[in-house]
Amino acid sequence: MSTSIADVIDHLVGIEPASRLDQIRHRRPEARRNAQASYEALFSPRPAGEATTAERLAVAAFVTALHRDAATADFYATRLAEHSPQLAALIAKEAEAGRTTGPYGAYPAPGPLAAESVAGPAYRTNDRDELGTRLAAALEHAHLLVFRPREASREALQALLDAGWSTTDVVTLSQLVAFLSFQVRLVTSLRLLAVPSRKGSPS
Repeated sequence: MSTSIADVIDHLVGIEPASRLDQIRHRRPEARRNAQASYEALFSPRPAGEATTAERLAVAAFVTALHRDAATADFYATRLAEHSPQLAALIAKEAEAGRTTGPYGAYPAPGPLAAESVAGPAYRTNDRDELGTRLAAALEHAHLLVFRPREASREALQALLDAGWSTTDVVTLSQLVAFLSFQVRLVTSLRLLAVPSRKGSPS
């Protein structure tokens, strides 16, 4: 994957140099650098690790589509398509099938939070044979982290290990999903800041 984008957040929001949003982000230079460094570490790692670029992009396209941020989802879907148009099409179908609202899930019972459990679907991939066991397990785990985080468990992690993910790459997968959720929220917040204030305008 190309690393020619100097700042992926600026790219996704459309922030121009010296603009108001650029000045806002400039107030927190360390946070700005760390966000870009996290993106590069996850999508252009050195060393590469066992999780391939295609796997990372597939998870990214899937997770951002679940979050329903069109620009961010298109960014990762486009880059996945550059690697594998066939895989990109499969991921688009899986994301469509996996869309729901949340969070939901069950807290352990008996327990102090059990009364706050909310029922919801447990996503399973439709094209497991096409995706392969390893990537199918990654998508199911990513869906769990996005919509059913309260059900994250040792058994859920074991399912990834059984599918061929190493302990190191299980950590990478969790970091990837967390980063993408952060990225979508930051991009959305910056877009809101870009909307001119209506304070004082006539009603």
